[in-house]
Amino acid sequence: MPLTPDIARLLDELKQLAAISAHPAPAVTRVLFSGEDLAARKWLLARAAEAGLESRADAVGNLFITLPGLDPELPPVATGSHTDAIPNAGAYDGTVGVLGGLEALRAIAASGETPRRSIELIMFTAEEPTRFGIGCLGSRLMAGSLTADEACQLRDSDDRSLEQLRPETCEGDLESVQLREGTYSAFVELHIEQGPELEKAGLDIGLVEKIAAPAAFRLRFTGSGGHAGAVLMPHRRDAFLAAAEVALAVEQAALDSSSPDTVGTTGVIEVKPGAINSIPCDALLEIDFRDTDLDARDAALASIRDQAEAICTRRGIELDWQWINSDPPATCDSGILSVAETHATALGFSHTRMISRAYHDSLFMARLCPTAMLFIPCREGWSHRPDEYASPEAIEKGATLLAHTLLDLANA
Repeated sequence: MPLTPDIARLLDELKQLAAISAHPAPAVTRVLFSGEDLAARKWLLARAAEAGLESRADAVGNLFITLPGLDPELPPVATGSHTDAIPNAGAYDGTVGVLGGLEALRAIAASGETPRRSIELIMFTAEEPTRFGIGCLGSRLMAGSLTADEACQLRDSDDRSLEQLRPETCEGDLESVQLREGTYSAFVELHIEQGPELEKAGLDIGLVEKIAAPAAFRLRFTGSGGHAGAVLMPHRRDAFLAAAEVALAVEQAALDSSSPDTVGTTGVIEVKPGAINSIPCDALLEIDFRDTDLDARDAALASIRDQAEAICTRRGIELDWQWINSDPPATCDSGILSVAETHATALGFSHTRMISRAYHDSLFMARLCPTAMLFIPCREGWSHRPDEYASPEAIEKGATLLAHTLLDLANA
């Protein structure tokens, strides 16, 4: 039976959601538990109510929107993504998966067929690490990858805790967020690629086989300050120069890795005292290092740590290494991919198997149930910037394939 998502409605809703932003269009900014984030949640729940769908929230604010199936005792099928957005982001990251998922549920309901299993759309809390410095907060808690106690220790830049910021709509204890394995029978996330491969190849759909996982760590370098003119070069303990060497070591470790998918990024650097005529006494780096090959990633990390310690010893610098997170990569379920591939072929959508170098809530849902991702192309591979863009045709094909895949899985 053909399923026909209403692409005009979906595009209009993407536009409406993008307008709920702390920065003017085309930029989109929705930080966790900000006024904009709370307004977006309220707006999404109103759309679900208009569609006659059931909804609820858990203790960290994950939203669950349900199309009931014939047998409520069976584990449901799930889909979803996120609506939070880093400062000055775009209108499609995460939102295509949430609103495309909502439109898929509406298309299934409009078909007149009631699936055997319920289908649940999840809007995950804080996929972006903007507020607390850790990504996928909601799905980490759901999967038990982050404990409630660990979550309670999180602080934002104003030293506010998750407990302080949770709105009244997030009822219950954080311990209640964790789900047991098998809660869902399958999970499928629709997302823009955030890379250029599909567009370059002229393909409609990417069937994601693996999801790269990040290791994130924070390094603090403590040296000795002094007047820039009074301390001669042989006597300096410059914290920044040690940090700079380590940042270059991160780049080289990624280049020298045995895996072609290894990437390393030094995305944050802070230097104190921050005066042009003062030798840096303190420096901080925050580094993201990821791969789909866990052994290759961890071997490179070991090399970085050895080099960092040697650099600091040579320069007389104290080094503090703090892990932010270190997650294993995920392999997507071959059965779900086969279902999606069958429907893509039947619908006439060109497709390929690929990996996701960005990580998503699917990385943690894979610990709870069989999981897969569907990618659609985005212009130039741009993401996390105001000119992020996916065409109406790409969005329509993604939502259509998602609807067919979900219905098939829900009838299994």
